[in-house]
Amino acid sequence: MDRVPSRPPAGELTMGELSARSGVRPSALRFYESEGLIHSRRTSGNQRRYRRDTLRRVAVIRTAQAVGLSLAAIREAFAELPQGRAPTRRDWARLAESWQPELDARIRRLRALRQRLTECIGCGCLSLEHCTLSNPEDVLSRQGPGARRLT
Repeated sequence: MDRVPSRPPAGELTMGELSARSGVRPSALRFYESEGLIHSRRTSGNQRRYRRDTLRRVAVIRTAQAVGLSLAAIREAFAELPQGRAPTRRDWARLAESWQPELDARIRRLRALRQRLTECIGCGCLSLEHCTLSNPEDVLSRQGPGARRLT
């Protein structure tokens, strides 16, 4: 008699199903789980089973990463969400609002960097003595001539 593979319960997804539906590789899903961002239960055969609400959590993770947030920031935000349900629109609005200051600061830093790069390209010197991009604050020159970072 042929053995039919068992299907997960209606509210659960296999690793392959979660990967296919989310567009995230299984290795990344395992990593997210090891980082405590998503959770699974194990079957008697030691296979992972994910609740359907994990799809929404993976979507939030991917979106947050796309805007440059760290896994630590995502983990911290997830710690305030209830387990066992998908993040709601209200949850998402709260998360997005909490991430605004960090994103605004990153935008300010990038604009300043772009301005410095524009000035550097305009100058064209790339002087190790004067260029604020290739030699910020010229800290090493205070130690005298020659290589300083060789070990």
